[in-house]
Amino acid sequence: MGMDLRVIDKSDTELSIEIAGEDHTFMNVIKGALLETDGVTAATYDVNPEQSGGQTDPVLTIKTEEGVDALEALEDGTDAVIEKADSFTDAFEAAA
Repeated sequence: MGMDLRVIDKSDTELSIEIAGEDHTFMNVIKGALLETDGVTAATYDVNPEQSGGQTDPVLTIKTEEGVDALEALEDGTDAVIEKADSFTDAFEAAA
C-alpha cells in the first residue's frame, strides 16, 4: 500500500503535508508516533482544512526543534508506526 503524500508547506522546522486517502485512525496513530519522536515539538492534523475548497484529504503539520528536519522526523515516526503495526500483526498471528 503506497501512501500518497504531497508537501504543502515546508520550512526548516515546520512541515505541512497532505496525505491522500487516509482516515482519522491512521492520522491519530501517525500523530501519536510523531509526538514520541525525538526532536518533534508538535504534531497536528486537520481532516478538512477550511482553505481546501472542498478538498478533504488530511493535512498533517509537524513542528520540530531547531536543527531537526521535519521531513526526516516524519520518516522516523512513520517507521515507528510500521514497526508497531508489524509487531501487532505478528502478535495477532501468534494468538490466532
